[in-house]
Amino acid sequence: MQQPTREYETCCPVVATLDIIGGKWKVLILYHLNTQTRRFNELQRLMPAITQRMLTLQLRELESDGIVHREVYPQVPPKVEYSLTEFGLTLMPVIEAMHRWGLEYAAECVKHQKTTGRAV
Repeated sequence: MQQPTREYETCCPVVATLDIIGGKWKVLILYHLNTQTRRFNELQRLMPAITQRMLTLQLRELESDGIVHREVYPQVPPKVEYSLTEFGLTLMPVIEAMHRWGLEYAAECVKHQKTTGRAV
């Protein structure tokens, strides 16, 4: 099988999308920012398995890609809030479709387990 060319990797829309939202945490961050603006510690509480360093890196990448807006308030202690940009909101149908598919998959796993006695 022929390996994809570099040109394909840079122009394929699916690859471009995965470059932006790929990985374990970015989709979850976007999912939690969908409904409201959140502070860093709030995001960390919603995703207890993520490290502070990883959350910082993922938020910086999403901000750099124009998906997340970071608002810093000039007060002591500093207050920082994260929200989706207008462009970031355009990803929500993708995230919501992933959510629906996950629910369907979970139901299919339960159905499969009931009929076979084994987990999928």
